Amino acid sequence: MTGPATADLITRLADDPTASFALIARAGASGSVESVEVLTGPIQDVDLLADIPLHGDNGAAREVLALVPYRQVRERGFEAHDDGAPLRCLIVDSRARVDLADAMAALPTEPVPLTDAGFDIPDDEYAEIVRRVITDEIGRGEGANFVIRRDYTAGVDADPRVAALTWFRALLQHERGAYWTFAIVTPGHVAVGASPEAHVTAHAGAPGEPSVVTMNPISGTFRHPAGGATADTLAAFLTDTKETEELFMVVDEELKMMSAVCSDGGRITGPHLKEMSRLTHTEYMLRGVSRLDPRDILRETMFAPTVTGSPMQNACAVIRRHELTPRGYYSGVAALFTPRPDGGHDLDAPILIRTAYLVDGRLRVPAGATLVRHSNPDGEVSETHGKAAGVLGAIGAVPRDAPAPDPDQPTPVRRPLAEDPRIADLLASRNARLAPFWLEPQGAEPGPLSGRSALVVDAEDRFTTMLAHQLRHLGLDVRIAHWSDVTDAEVDAAELVVSGPGPGDPRDVASRRIARMRDLVQRRLDAGRPLLAVCLSHQILADRIGISLAPLASPHQGLQKTVDVFGEPASIGFYNTFTARVMPGVSKLTPSETRCGKVGVVEVSAEPATGDVYALRGRGFASVQGHLESILSRDGMRTLERLVLHALSL
Repeated sequence: MTGPATADLITRLADDPTASFALIARAGASGSVESVEVLTGPIQDVDLLADIPLHGDNGAAREVLALVPYRQVRERGFEAHDDGAPLRCLIVDSRARVDLADAMAALPTEPVPLTDAGFDIPDDEYAEIVRRVITDEIGRGEGANFVIRRDYTAGVDADPRVAALTWFRALLQHERGAYWTFAIVTPGHVAVGASPEAHVTAHAGAPGEPSVVTMNPISGTFRHPAGGATADTLAAFLTDTKETEELFMVVDEELKMMSAVCSDGGRITGPHLKEMSRLTHTEYMLRGVSRLDPRDILRETMFAPTVTGSPMQNACAVIRRHELTPRGYYSGVAALFTPRPDGGHDLDAPILIRTAYLVDGRLRVPAGATLVRHSNPDGEVSETHGKAAGVLGAIGAVPRDAPAPDPDQPTPVRRPLAEDPRIADLLASRNARLAPFWLEPQGAEPGPLSGRSALVVDAEDRFTTMLAHQLRHLGLDVRIAHWSDVTDAEVDAAELVVSGPGPGDPRDVASRRIARMRDLVQRRLDAGRPLLAVCLSHQILADRIGISLAPLASPHQGLQKTVDVFGEPASIGFYNTFTARVMPGVSKLTPSETRCGKVGVVEVSAEPATGDVYALRGRGFASVQGHLESILSRDGMRTLERLVLHALSL
């Protein structure tokens, strides 16, 4: 639709108080926005993702745009404040595509006045929250990173529909690099944003082939200095340890999700730069294939670790402890389900961040910082200001860094910073640290352990999905069971039990999860049956044998180390706050030195100076402190194969 009809369409949407609609601007193949999609239709609120009405009463496939609130993580059994935000579906009965220039001409331009504006949590109070999370959560082994938000709020005395269209135009004019720029207007609720991040997409492959699934973890935030980013200032950001490790950790977390929904576990490409008006981020692309219903793909990937943390289940609990108010739609997704010729649906689901919400005359712009062991509280305060500023600057709530371009003048050609040779080299150099297994195509030939089977016990860290994928690559038939569901009979019958990683203090016997993992490990040791224990379970196994446990002086969350594993150097990723520890120099424990004499002689691979234990092996068992499945474990597959072969006595 072009010409005068464009103005008529947008005017009708603004003037009709009963109409629900969405305006979406997505970058085309050229990387620039050329048009605006206009979707209209009735609204239907549903309870579960499975209830999203992708087919009409006659069975015909239909297009649906779903606003998925954060509280929907409860479908996965995770904690969340319940604010009653609905899983809201716009059932598309009309769609138009409007040329960008025509849309800009039709959208309102008068500024929307704001009153009583500012962050709901002052800077000093937010900095104190950051300190508590680093000390009380990361410092006690609850996880590797957590995202804690605060909200910029203001009063709005304007028609919400006009405000939505005005802000949408402002974002199109002033923000760049967004994956989706959108305005979604439904009864009593307005959402307008410029999301940089596609959380998950699923698009049809060749006829009869599975869908191609992509995830786009974006992390590391460079706030542009006055005058804009330069190669020199960006180079300093790209060599910053905190920013680099932050990205690697979220890639690990999203690979867990990819391994759960994709038969091939997911491949990594990148890293790339995401350059926006005030911020530049680093990102990877993850790709795999899946035959799951897109609603199931969405459920298994709720929600992005870039806006929650890792491991996901504990991140949700930490968010509930430290965020005093519900999130609403922040960190949820806008999920567009589009029918395709084979009767299925494609999925395009950006994360709901960099978004302004307007409800009952009150504006809310949430912004969160990713907190890791290296976080500086004042730096994280600054990060929330930077993330909110893209939206706030566009809509005029805070000063803009630069005036909007003159539409009557040619747009100057700006060379992307990623094309600078020094920046390109710095980006490419990051992959030298990563595991080839996740970067390169995997062979289809049978693995060395074909015909064998394993039961992987999930201790509430979905690293187990990546671990299971690697075990399958070795040839094992693998099944994953949650710690609360697995039975003693299943544990006893398994050919190999892989007791998985998880958050928390391995000494906490009051925890039902820790107690069950202790029982499981002891059961396999007593039976002399093959066991591989990873991270938390490695610590539990060490304790069962009689090796002491202690907190590390500084958590090893997302830390890559090269360590000796029974005579071979191995580059491995670590995510631990606690460690098993022997006297420096100890490499072997005799039966008289252990609490469990049935295990025989125990070989110990430990740090020579501190005695921190990296791996154990004995009759019928092996264990490792690091995460061999992590992208940080360059020697993960080789080490995993060695330990499994030992546990199976092969």
